[in-house]
Amino acid sequence: MLQKFGFTQYESQVFEVLTAKSEPLDATTIVKYSQVPKSKVYEVLHRLVEKGLILTSFHEKKKLYAALPLETTIEKLTAEFEANIEEMKNAEYHLPESDERVWTLQNDATITSLLKELLLKAAHSIYITGWNDELAPLLPLLKDQHERGIKVEILSIGKLEMENLQAHVLLPDEKHEALERHKLIIIDGKEILFAGVEKGYFQGIHTLSRPLVKFFTEFFHHDVALTEITKKYHSILMADEDIKETLMKLRY
Repeated sequence: MLQKFGFTQYESQVFEVLTAKSEPLDATTIVKYSQVPKSKVYEVLHRLVEKGLILTSFHEKKKLYAALPLETTIEKLTAEFEANIEEMKNAEYHLPESDERVWTLQNDATITSLLKELLLKAAHSIYITGWNDELAPLLPLLKDQHERGIKVEILSIGKLEMENLQAHVLLPDEKHEALERHKLIIIDGKEILFAGVEKGYFQGIHTLSRPLVKFFTEFFHHDVALTEITKKYHSILMADEDIKETLMKLRY
C-alpha cells in the first residue's frame, strides 16, 4: 500500500508485514512473511527506519522491528504531503538564462564603442587581445577596472607599456605577412566581442552564446600559450624551418 505514496515495492511489503503483526519481528521472520530477499531486507529496513516508519529494539541480542501505529503513519504521511504541497506553491522556478543570438557589426566606430561599453560593465574578469596601437587608448580604462579588483589579462600584438596589468606581448616576425588585425574581448566568461578585418574594414560579432564564448575563451588562452612558448623558445623554433613556416601561416 505504501507504493501509492512513492515507496518501493519491497518497502511496502515489509511495512505491511510489520503492520499485520502486533509483536516486533526480527529480520528472518520479516523475510519469511514479506517475500523480500534476505540480501535486500536489511537495506529495506534501514530505509524505513530513516523515513521514520518503523521502530527498532534489541531483545536477547536480537534486533527487532515494529511498525508505527497505522493512525500515526497516516498522520505522518499526510503532514509530509501537505508540507510538500506548500513548498511547491511557494517555489519560484526560473529557466537558466540563455541567449544564443549572434549580432554582427560592420563599423569600426560602433565596434570600438561597444568594446568600451563591455569593459565598463565587467564585474569579474576581462580578457582582451588586439594590436598595440588599438589597445593603447584603452589602457586607462583597463587600469581603472584592474584597480577595482577585476581580473584583467591582455594579449598585445606589438610592444605596449602596460605597467601593473597582466600582459603578454607577441612581437610579429617581419615575414609574418598572414597576421591580420583583430580584436577580441571576453567579459566575465559569458560575453564576447570579436572583430577582424574584411576588405579593409573591421567587421565583428557580439554574442552571449555559451558555445561561442567557450570557443573564443579557449582561442584566447591558446594564443597566450603560443605567445609565451614562442617567446621562451624563439631561437629554437625559428631555427626549425618547418615550425617557422607553420607559425608564419597563422592569421591571428
